[in-house]
Amino acid sequence: MDQTLLLDNGYQPIKTISWQRAISMLTLGKVEVIETYDQEIHSRFLIIKLPAVVRLVNFFRRHKQRVKFSRQNILARDRWTCQYCSEKVTTQEMTMDHVVPRAQGGKTEWENIVTCCGECNSKKADRTPQQAKMRLRKKPERPSWVPIFSIQLSGSVPEQWASYLYWSAPLEVG
Repeated sequence: MDQTLLLDNGYQPIKTISWQRAISMLTLGKVEVIETYDQEIHSRFLIIKLPAVVRLVNFFRRHKQRVKFSRQNILARDRWTCQYCSEKVTTQEMTMDHVVPRAQGGKTEWENIVTCCGECNSKKADRTPQQAKMRLRKKPERPSWVPIFSIQLSGSVPEQWASYLYWSAPLEVG
């Protein structure tokens, strides 16, 4: 295993780091080892188990970030649901709709883009919802949540991490 889970001082996951970075932080007194892998690292004077989970010793403050405007974040904001007919649609089948069409001066921004199924997108065409006699389920807004954890953990998660990954948010690889 070449990755170590980094926790803040409150035991919440921050990101994954290389085991080399974890050992460097350990020798600097920045982290403490919470869980280890069975594998060992041997040096001339030292044998150490590979750190699986480390925790920051000092307080870690997350900086408030603005949510990045992206297709994935729009899909997450709208919960993969058409904002006109409320149908759940797969990521591949979902389209993005300009509430006020670009042809009528609409901009590509949080407050003017919604997820939409193909059928509703065709029906609405280059009109506003009012012009198309369609009801928008929810006014589009910039989300206030920040996706702090942003990687997908592929494959199986090491068993040493299980106690610290109790929510469904993906983690950031660092």
